[in-house]
This record gives sequence, C-alpha cells and structure tokens, in this order.
Amino acid sequence: MKKWFLVSLMSILVVGLLSACGTSNNGGETAGSGKEENGDKKVLVMGTSADYPPFEYIDTEKGEEIIGFDIDLAKAITEELGYELKVQDIDFGSLITAMDAGNIDLILAGMTPTEERLEQVDFTDVYYTAHHMVVSLKDSKIEKVEDLEGKTVGAQLGSIQLEQAEEINKTIKLKKIEDRDRIPQLIQELKTGRIDAAIIEDTVMKGFMEKDSDLTGFNLDTDEKGSAIALPKDSELTEEFNRVLGEMKENGELDKLIMKWFGGDQE
Repeated sequence: MKKWFLVSLMSILVVGLLSACGTSNNGGETAGSGKEENGDKKVLVMGTSADYPPFEYIDTEKGEEIIGFDIDLAKAITEELGYELKVQDIDFGSLITAMDAGNIDLILAGMTPTEERLEQVDFTDVYYTAHHMVVSLKDSKIEKVEDLEGKTVGAQLGSIQLEQAEEINKTIKLKKIEDRDRIPQLIQELKTGRIDAAIIEDTVMKGFMEKDSDLTGFNLDTDEKGSAIALPKDSELTEEFNRVLGEMKENGELDKLIMKWFGGDQE
C-alpha cells in the first residue's frame, strides 16, 4: 500500500513539473527585447504617454485603445520592417528609464532630442516640428512672457517644456515652477487656480482649446528642434527607422498622417 502511494505521488509530481515547463515560456522573451515571437513576426514594444493628443491619447468615447499620430507612424514603420507593434502607456518622465530597463524597444511620445537625452538614447531624424505655447485662462491677462513674472508656471514632468520654464525663470523671476505627469493634470491645475500658466506644445493645446473656451495662449519664440523616435544606444534599428522615415517623407505618406491628425481629418 505504501509503495503504491509513493508511486502515485511521484507520478503527480512529474506531471506537475512537466506542466510547469510547458508554460514557463509563454509570452516569449522579456518585453523590450525586440525578439518576442508572435507567429512568424517579431514584436517591438513601444512606450508612449497617452495623454498627448493628437500625438497619442485614448478616446474614451470610442474605447480604450491608444490612438494618435505617433501610433499611426509607429505602425507604418514597424509594418514596413516586418515587426508587430505593442504599445505601452507610461508616464512621460519614466519612458527613458523604462527603455534603460529593457522593458520597451522604442519611444514615440512627441519627444524632442536634447543633449541630456542623447546621452541615454539614440534618436531618429525629426519627423514633426511644433512650437511651445504659454497657456492660461482668458481672464488672467497673461499675453506675453513678461506677464509671467511672479506667477506659478506648470509643465509636464521630464518634458522639453519644463526646460523652457526653467529658462524663462533665469530672466523673468517666476514665483514657482510646478510639474505634473500628465497634460490633463496641468489643465485641471490651471482651471482650479493652483497654477497661473502652463507651457504645452501648441498642437496638443489646439484640441483642448477647441473644447474649452476659457483657455487662451501664445507661442514662445524659440528654436524648436522637433520630435523624433528614441531607440536604445547603438540600436541597429535606428538606421532602419531613418530609412523608412525618409521613404515616407518622399512618397507623401508622412504628410498624409500629418494632415489626418493635425489638419482636422481624424476619423
């Protein structure tokens, strides 16, 4: 009886171990490796901050899918290169950290190449150039940079706009600079009076201002470098992404996406 019990116990343990081995590789390699298989296609994981319409956002009236200019651009490039794309929503200030940790393969989030970022990641050629806007409420009487003196100014954490606020503070004494993870948080802080103004990209603010007549703004006169795709240092994909970007610029496909998302032709 004891012998039969031990044999049965050993059989159960062996089956359990085999089952565990059979499920341990589900999902392929770790996310961000660029080698995760899905059928015959390799998967690239893209990090973005889905609070930045029309670059990337969630239209809750239509569902939970992240959509936008950057998403369409990423899909076009990765499809041309034979990859499947997965998109992860990450706070903007944590995107490069996520790439350093190997959790994502690329970043499309309206990100501007800066000297500091170039020390951590590689960038493709610029694919779109916009401008910085100082946003405030219409009754604030903030109409030029000088009007920000003594005011609290907000910007998105980790963004080039936060750097712009710091630059302004060097010549015009601000009361305080506040940062937030998401653009809607800045708009809410503006509406509740916790900040007097915010610096946000003008193409992003266009959508907010169309929906809220209390918002106004003016563009800063700066030498904007534009947005580019971030990839890991020395990535083999940088050259390939630039090749496809160049082809899209030449054949008009990039202009079509720009018109779709910035020209009022969104579906």
